[in-house]
Amino acid sequence: MRIARFTTDEGVSFGVVEENTVAAIAAHPFGELTFTGLRYPMADVRLLAPILPSKVIAIGRNYAEHAREMGGEVPDEPVIFGKPSTAVIGPGEAIAYPGKLSERVDYEGELAVVIGRLCREVPAARAGEVILGYTCANDVTARDLQRKDGQWTRAKGFDTFCPLGPWIETEADPSDLAVRTTVNGVTKQDARTSLLLHDVPTLVEYVSQVMTLLPGDVILTGTPAGVGPLEIGDEVTVSIEGIGELTNRVIARE
Repeated sequence: MRIARFTTDEGVSFGVVEENTVAAIAAHPFGELTFTGLRYPMADVRLLAPILPSKVIAIGRNYAEHAREMGGEVPDEPVIFGKPSTAVIGPGEAIAYPGKLSERVDYEGELAVVIGRLCREVPAARAGEVILGYTCANDVTARDLQRKDGQWTRAKGFDTFCPLGPWIETEADPSDLAVRTTVNGVTKQDARTSLLLHDVPTLVEYVSQVMTLLPGDVILTGTPAGVGPLEIGDEVTVSIEGIGELTNRVIARE
């Protein structure tokens, strides 16, 4: 099932995508779904970020080749950091290049996990019980600021630096999905989630030992090798097998 968040002339709703239509649901997608009876052609709606999380927890260096390309050690445990909820944008929205503050902004395509219920200290074997589904993500990074600051908060935290979408796929198996990033149609990243150093159940267990996870919270599982720069005017697409495509254009920050 694909759960989308969308807007029409009547306002913002959640709905279930079925072929070329979206069937609206009442309230939120956590728990049993209640359909309103309203159905819209996909051509008549605008997709938004599929969820507005209270927090985004990201994982660094979770593919061995990416760790090596960044000149770092392959970590024994997950490396976690946060992105603010204000960084989240949806499909088709613009990534804003942060003006004079940075001269190097990179794409980082990755699989995102959407939490479906309040939870803490979740054993890896039960991680599936607390996951609503999966979506595409782009962990946009001001690479020069990451190196300059020696930590990642500013580099990862700019407004628009966390595109998510196009929807939440509830039936995906995250153990072996193709993850691909293209810039202006040219493939830059091409890997599979089977290469993750720490898989999704392990990440849910690890993060939930640190902090309580709320419905809608997002865990970014890490990016594969091939990260590189974006320029103003570029179009970047993250596509994940069985989920969909997330496309955003880069603009100058106003």
